[in-house]
Amino acid sequence: MKHNREYEIAWQGLKAGMHTFLFDLDDRFMHERNTDENFKNWNAHVTLNFDKKSSFFMLHFDVDGSVTVPCDRCGDEFQLGLWDEFDLVIKLTGEDASEIDDEDDVVFIPRSETVIDISNWLYEYVILSVPLQHIHPDKPDGKPGCNPQALKLLNELSEHEGAVKNPIKGLDKLKGKIKNNKT
Repeated sequence: MKHNREYEIAWQGLKAGMHTFLFDLDDRFMHERNTDENFKNWNAHVTLNFDKKSSFFMLHFDVDGSVTVPCDRCGDEFQLGLWDEFDLVIKLTGEDASEIDDEDDVVFIPRSETVIDISNWLYEYVILSVPLQHIHPDKPDGKPGCNPQALKLLNELSEHEGAVKNPIKGLDKLKGKIKNNKT
């Protein structure tokens, strides 16, 4: 992965207070970081509100956009919406910040650093904004948005599997006899 200054914030040149940065992330950005190849047409928009204080920074990432994914139910591709919000605190420390362990939402950097590379956080937060289930949304009339032929096949397969009974005949009778003998 090559270094890209596009995702750096030169915090020493900023005045104290709120600053807003906008980032548009596409396939190039996401696939440079070995994202799942089934996810394509990335169109993520991240709004970063960067609140500079004297000894720390409060970052608020607002993720919006879409990505094309295969449906978990029918296998057809569709546009899945992205949306989420994340907060991060960056604290300034002395010269050696490597001795301090970062916490979940708190990162420590030395005061000698003049820029903050946020590309990894952008990537992580966009990935985390992808829902775990990838299923076509329902149509306006309330019907499933999935491929109707695939849904029909799934229904047929589930009915066939549901017809299979317990292969051990008389299991319930045997359980009853065992219970009666123990008492």
